[in-house]
This record gives sequence, C-alpha cells and structure tokens, in this order.
Amino acid sequence: MSASDAAIVAAIVFVWGALSARLERYDVTAPIIFVLAGLLLTHGLLAPLGFAPSRELVKALAEITLILVLFSDASRVRLADLRADLGLCLRLLGIGLPLTIGLGMLLALALFSGMNVWLALLVGAALAPTDAALGAGVMVNPAVPARIRRLLNIESGLNDGIATPVVLVAIAGAATAEHAASTGPGAAVAELALGVLVGGLAGGAGGFVVNVARRRGWAEGGFAGSAVLALAICAYACALALHGNGFIAAFVGGLAYGATSGKHGERLVPYVEETGALVSLLVWLAFGAIAVVPAFESLTWQRVLYAVLSLTVIRMVPVALALAGTRLGRGAVAFVGWFGPRGLASVVFALLALEDLGQPASPAVSVIAFTILLSVVAHGLTASPLAHRYGPRLATSTGGPEDAGQLPARRLIRRAP
Repeated sequence: MSASDAAIVAAIVFVWGALSARLERYDVTAPIIFVLAGLLLTHGLLAPLGFAPSRELVKALAEITLILVLFSDASRVRLADLRADLGLCLRLLGIGLPLTIGLGMLLALALFSGMNVWLALLVGAALAPTDAALGAGVMVNPAVPARIRRLLNIESGLNDGIATPVVLVAIAGAATAEHAASTGPGAAVAELALGVLVGGLAGGAGGFVVNVARRRGWAEGGFAGSAVLALAICAYACALALHGNGFIAAFVGGLAYGATSGKHGERLVPYVEETGALVSLLVWLAFGAIAVVPAFESLTWQRVLYAVLSLTVIRMVPVALALAGTRLGRGAVAFVGWFGPRGLASVVFALLALEDLGQPASPAVSVIAFTILLSVVAHGLTASPLAHRYGPRLATSTGGPEDAGQLPARRLIRRAP
C-alpha cells in the first residue's frame, strides 16, 4: 500500500469514528459506509485518487481478520453462561447450519449449470455463517427479548468457525478439479485435524499461563492484551509451520484459551476484538473496491434469485426445522430466521477463494458478493424498525424481557448507548 493509499484509508476510518454515532441513528452501519467508500474510491467520484489495494494486501487483511474473529469469538464461549439456552444453540448449530449449507449447495447446482459440486459447496458454506454486527439494531434494542438477542449473537459467534473447515475443503476440492493445486480434499481434512491439535495445545497452554500470570501480578496491565493477540497469531502460525490448518487452529485455540484462562484471561479478549474490528473495516473497504462492480457486471436473474432465496428460504426453513418443538413461538422463530445477515466471515471466505483459485472462483464469488451486498442493505435497514415493531410481541412468546446478561460471542460494530 502506497503512502497515499494509507492516508486515504486512515482518513475514512477517522471520519467514521467521528460520525459513527450520528450515522447509526439512521441505520447506516459501518459495512455500508466502508463498502460504499471502497466502491467510490475505485469506480466512482474518488477514482482519480488512484486507490488500488494489491491482491497480496487484500489476502493478508482477510487472513488476519479471520484469525482474530475466530479466536475471539471462540474464546468468549462459556458453557456455564450458555446453560439456559444450550439446547437452542445446539439445534441452530448442529441442525440448522448443516441444513443451510446443504440447501445452499443444492440450489447453486440447480441454478448454475456450469458450477461444479465443489464451487456449489463453497457458495453454500460461505453464505451459511451469520454476522450479528449487521443486525446491530436488533442486538442492542432492549425491546427484543434478551433470550433472542443472546441466541442470535451466540449463533453468529460460532457458526463461522464451524463453517470454516467446509469452506476450506471446498476450496481444496475446487483447486484439484481445476488442476490448480496438488492439495486435494483428503489432504485438507488431514490439515484440519492437525490444526485442531495444534490450536488446542497452544490455546490451552497460553490460557493457563495468562491466568497464572494475571493472578500473581506478573503481567503488566498495558501489555497483557497484546499477549492474547499474539497467542491467536501464534496458534495460526504454529499450525502453518507444521503443515496444519491455521484457521482451525485459531478457532480451537480460542476455545481452549477460554476454557483455561478463567476470568482473568477473559478480561483481555476485548483487546483482540477491538483489533479485529478495526481490521474488519479495511476488509469491507477492500470488498467494496474489488468485488462489488464485478458482481454487478456478471449479474443474472439466477444470481438475483439465489441471493433472495439465500436470505429467506435457505436460512429460514432450516431455522424453523431446527427450532421445531421448542416453545419460542412462530413469531420468534421467524424473527431468528430473518435476522441471519451474511457479513464479515462470508466476505473473508470469498476473498480467500478468489486469491487461491483465481478466475475459476469468479462465478461462485460473484454469487457470494451479491448476496452479501443484498444482506448488508436489507438487514441493516430493517434491523431497528422490525425490532421496535415486533420486539414487544416476541417478549410474550419467549417468556418476557429477561436481563440480557453478557453477550459472549461477537463484539458488535454498533454499540448500545
């Protein structure tokens, strides 16, 4: 990145930081602003400034963001905190998520005749994870029952880590089908297994050390958060050095860190979240710069139909099946089904596929990109109005607006006042 590019990016981040509260009152979220900024800098009024992020920079930003998001989301998981809603979470993640991936893959095969099974699996898996930050108007609105907010937030915090191995296997399979790489799906599975082992060891040991150091006063407060940030990157890098999968190592490392670090270590996770939130803004900017125009240039009615169905039927039917037999009520189930916005994880998966596969990934990436854009607008603009309108009704069907407690999974871009 040139000095002028760095100055442009820094100026955009500064302006957003200074005006963010004002803009969010009008349901203008950070993803909307940064996608639009990336578009204007490369294909709009600001194109003469010459902003041109390199593919290497975009890939590095995507990888760093995914590492931090996977680690911080996983490290927030506390079974004791989730005990009241553990059954609902397991239903969404164990039943709803696989069904969403499967339906997404089948629809991609049905609508896109030139797409092979691996690219179809990539589309289904990349668009399955949800992002609570895009529906922040729901997550911070006290009119929505805390149980619903907690369920949506926990789901969005864990489903990206669960979908990651499926996405990586799909990319490996697509690369093999195109003879672009020697690493096939079998080798990818072996790398995932090694990543689980390395991540568990690194995260568990790191969490134990941080817990002991904080209890005994060995860690300086100003640098303790940096230690957890370094641990996330260390788990990723160690897995790569041993020819394992670094992303899975980061996710499992976060789980292990959360299990061994105790309350002393938990207080340091926001440092990782803040860093990840800043880098994620740059990812949205890069997404707007390199993915939006190609997505519209190759737009067809099949891709529009897929995007609409992805945000409705493909999401809402699996959620309804997963939550069947619970006492949430139809309104609450429909509410949970609609507020499944596609966000940061889907963007990162698309960028990684484009970098690893090149041109063969373009059809799948275009579908993913347009679906994300539709989700950013649709969920960003409907979050607050629907929360205010239907929140009180949901309180009746879910047992009342109990105390929200801690939302452990994902730090939101938009915060409560």
